Amino acid sequence: MATMINHVAIMSESFAMVAQFYQAVFGFQPPPHQTNFGAITVGDGYVGVNINPRRPGRPARLDHFGVQVDDVDAVLDTFKRKHPAVHVLKRPSNRPFAGLTTHDPDGNIFDLSQIRMENRSEIYKETEAKGGWSQDRCITHFGIRTLEPEKMAEFYVDALGLALANRAAGDPNYYVTDGRMTLTLMKWDILDYEGFGIVGAGPHHIGIRVEDLDAFKAHVADVAGRNPYLAPREISMGPEGERSREMFAATVPYAPHQMSDNNCVFLAIHE
Repeated sequence: MATMINHVAIMSESFAMVAQFYQAVFGFQPPPHQTNFGAITVGDGYVGVNINPRRPGRPARLDHFGVQVDDVDAVLDTFKRKHPAVHVLKRPSNRPFAGLTTHDPDGNIFDLSQIRMENRSEIYKETEAKGGWSQDRCITHFGIRTLEPEKMAEFYVDALGLALANRAAGDPNYYVTDGRMTLTLMKWDILDYEGFGIVGAGPHHIGIRVEDLDAFKAHVADVAGRNPYLAPREISMGPEGERSREMFAATVPYAPHQMSDNNCVFLAIHE
């Protein structure tokens, strides 16, 4: 079973400007003709990014990821036989990626799709038609803070056929990969938040590879100078912000540069 981690979703009140941020800063491409106005989608040729409008009762944040599998029915059969506590929900027809939405045993939500499944539109349909494309700046990781990272890694390997990736000595994270895109599974512990605002378990950051860190930083400064609404949000403002930045940096040993998008979503940047 060839599983692709090829969808991430963000919730935002200013979703149009967030889409502009990813286009201006990373060169992610929109579909040539948008037809589904329930969300804006952009992509790097492999991973599509949904920027969804925030609705009442839902926080603005990094929201979930999605996987494309060869055979959804085979995955659902694995859930039924080996993970009966995992439930699956059919999604409304206006979703550009998700035919189905489910969760891991820790409650982390993810979407399920397959080629030519209903709901596939916008950048996902465009990527299918083109067979994808390559660009220097691309998404490589989706980070999740979760209660049982080792068990969740085992779940994703067993249920979705992802591969457990190697990790450096002393790295407490677990990594599962489709060969190109990686889920970073990090331990969530409330004691880690001493001294600053507590954030619950769930999606934490997007990892993005760039061609050259210095050139990238100069480009970000240029974009922000041209349009302040596309400027990254400062992470380390005040003592609590600096504590948050330190924790973020310790969380992503693969990424020497940490930043936020213009919607306060953490981004881990690496070459």
